[in-house]
Amino acid sequence: MTTARPSGHDWREWRRLHAWELFQLGWGVRRIALALAVSPAAVSRWLATTRHDGPAALRARPRPGTTPKLTAAQKGLIPDFLWHGPEAYGFRGEVWTCPRVGQVLHEEFGVRYSRSQVARILKTLGWTPQVPITRAIQRDEEAIERWADQDWPVLKRRARKQGRTLVFVDEAGFYLLPGKVRTYSPQGRRPMMPEWHTQDHLSVMGAVTLRGQVYTRVRQEPLTGLDTVAFLEHLGREIGGPVQVVWDRSPIHRRASVSEYVEAVGTDGLALEFLPAYAPDLNPVEWLWQHLKDVQMRNLVCVDLEELHEELHLALGRVRQKSRLIHAFFAGAGLKS
Repeated sequence: MTTARPSGHDWREWRRLHAWELFQLGWGVRRIALALAVSPAAVSRWLATTRHDGPAALRARPRPGTTPKLTAAQKGLIPDFLWHGPEAYGFRGEVWTCPRVGQVLHEEFGVRYSRSQVARILKTLGWTPQVPITRAIQRDEEAIERWADQDWPVLKRRARKQGRTLVFVDEAGFYLLPGKVRTYSPQGRRPMMPEWHTQDHLSVMGAVTLRGQVYTRVRQEPLTGLDTVAFLEHLGREIGGPVQVVWDRSPIHRRASVSEYVEAVGTDGLALEFLPAYAPDLNPVEWLWQHLKDVQMRNLVCVDLEELHEELHLALGRVRQKSRLIHAFFAGAGLKS
């Protein structure tokens, strides 16, 4: 005799099916009830159900859940509501929180959800808590979009036609104060990081190319126009051919010493292209700095600038071994490499 196996781990289903098996073996109702620790009435009811509908009727059936407050179509409208911003719903400040979203759902659909339920709904819609990116009010968004969509492809084609190596250049400061990111720790014991309360830092000038190359110049004092000239000379030696530099309008890029050097080299060897104002996010080197601080050197405490310089050198070495990261920096800047 073959008996269907109970599905999953439902012991109640197993008990009902086993009662039918024992009955087929000739056991009486009372004996089955005693063996399975149930009432004879329950066994009689199971047997009657099986005779009428077959053993499949003893299978466990999923219990119907409560009717959702929102339909799938209504949930699909939520992102559109939120894209209008919190102030469109009378909230102060451009911050979406679960209680605020809950109020929007009540206003739009007349339903109420708890904070945790709102969080689950947002997660299913692909909305997660994130730290906003700050942007200068003076930004010309149209000019920035035009540069990424139109000027950048033209610049790439021109550089390729002229045999130039495209190089993005930018500067950053690396401080002894650690770049703190989240880390796991025993509950109730917040991790503590010792740090030097000082503004001592390394001034770094960096460059990346479409080929995945990374160049840097590190100083323990503020960078000057002369450092810019030295860095351009370094790029020329390392690349060994015509260079197309893309950078912002930082004062150290516009010093007289820089202009004199560019004029002396000539446009055949060195050409300059300026990014739109207030658009650091268009520069892939900015994404390099972010990766170094938030990934490679996160939660790193150094006792002095020498140790910080060594750790920066090691971090840059790790980045140079992963050229795909450089392409990711270009993608992050919205520039097709």
